[in-house]
Amino acid sequence: MYYLLLALLFTAASSFAGLKLDLIGVYHTGVYGQSAAEISAYDAATQRLFFTNANIGEVEILDLHDPAHPLKIGHIQAEPYGAEINSIAIHNSLVAVAIEPRPKTDSGTVAFFDTGGGYIHHLPVGALPDMLAFTPDGRYILTCNEGEPNDDYSIDPEGGISVIDISQGIKHAVGATASFTKFNSQEADLREQGVLIYGPNASVAQDIEPEYLAISSDSKTAFVTLQENNALAIVDIPSASIKSIVPLGFKNFSTPGNGFDPSDEDGGIHINNWPVFGIYSPDAIGAYEFEGKTYLVMANEGDSRDYEGFSESVRLRKALPLDSIAFPHASELLKEDALGRLFISSHLGDADHDGDLDAIYAFGGRSFSIRDSAGLLIFDSGGEFERGLAGLLPAQFNADHEISQSFDKRSDNKGCEPEGLALGKIKGRTYAFIGLERTGGVMVYDITDPRAASFVTYKTSRNFNHVLPNEPTRADMEAVVELGPEGLLFIPASESPTHFPLLVVCNEVSGSVTIYSIQATE
Repeated sequence: MYYLLLALLFTAASSFAGLKLDLIGVYHTGVYGQSAAEISAYDAATQRLFFTNANIGEVEILDLHDPAHPLKIGHIQAEPYGAEINSIAIHNSLVAVAIEPRPKTDSGTVAFFDTGGGYIHHLPVGALPDMLAFTPDGRYILTCNEGEPNDDYSIDPEGGISVIDISQGIKHAVGATASFTKFNSQEADLREQGVLIYGPNASVAQDIEPEYLAISSDSKTAFVTLQENNALAIVDIPSASIKSIVPLGFKNFSTPGNGFDPSDEDGGIHINNWPVFGIYSPDAIGAYEFEGKTYLVMANEGDSRDYEGFSESVRLRKALPLDSIAFPHASELLKEDALGRLFISSHLGDADHDGDLDAIYAFGGRSFSIRDSAGLLIFDSGGEFERGLAGLLPAQFNADHEISQSFDKRSDNKGCEPEGLALGKIKGRTYAFIGLERTGGVMVYDITDPRAASFVTYKTSRNFNHVLPNEPTRADMEAVVELGPEGLLFIPASESPTHFPLLVVCNEVSGSVTIYSIQATE
């Protein structure tokens, strides 16, 4: 009854906003659990949807004239420019693709194509180019070069941001790198401020791993999430230089409104406050303006370094002992139905270096945040995601994205795991669409006024009743519809083939692309 009441309150709070999401189309790749649908981009002139299929090293091209029946009409291959396609962006019918090499620690490539898949040009960028985006004015394209290490950590390339000037034409594109090397001498200060730098034998530039970026409306500044570092980089685009690295701080799960369920072995839904700090570690980021100021929206997924040569994730009960002064009831906290099974960072918590934990740091914020252009926290959704899901999906609370019947399975590890993000304007108001990687579905918030963001609706088309076998068939994937939302794309009504706004969701586990029509109901 308690969580049913929460669901009613959660829904009632959105009634004034009046948005309705309807599933109108699905494209199935037929590939399960192999990242066959991750990131998408749309060309309004041809009404074509492009999405990355990392499983086969391609971008698939769909005709979206009829979104209810998306039809594959072509593809773009990673070869001979690299091994795997990580991201895609389109501006004025110019298609840019970020391509990862093999091995991933080598320099990557950005390749340009027309909307028919015809090759135009390519040029090198840094190691492991991930997210890429055009500036609003179309002059530059930027890539996040993540620079992940190899598995034994014997090679750790530098992370960076490639800034490619295409103002003189693609064939005359000029690339520059916004490097973090100037911060190598500032490592101690960055650590003191809260930037997480701890890869084995890594310099600051090697340890920095740019994940996702957003660009200001004037095309001059980029804001880049440094996910594993729990930080934000602010980039001056024209000079291709890093202006600053801003630590994002930690979420206090002991404060009112920030409760969460930390155990997958507590026999139910138990959302409470706990003496835990959350490492925001945002993945996707978006930028928008309100009253002439730029605000940043972040999906606080959380992430840990997990390699053969270095892994930081450990269950609390297997970590360092809890300090008896900081945690006088340690034995109770370490029970499996309390915090014992919670995954935490082995790198943080022993502030006085005496061999015990003075604080507990878990991965992720289980939320989304809004920050100003300097990185200052303006709004956080607190524990609303978990409280809402407890009421709306009580039988699938904190479910995993690979097992149909997996109630509470992810409570010990980042919960519903907000990851993907898209921003869009509908009838003069700004909305954030946040994809929940594990539970599935999309949370929608009205963020027009960043200090008064409010829940609008939650939508999922995941069929929890379809039990997946060990080797799912295409029919199984079609039955389950969507699993593991990765990338989200908002198509405004002015560019939509239906003249209604659309939301495109790429689901990496089910290998499907789901297309939602958005209607204002007020």
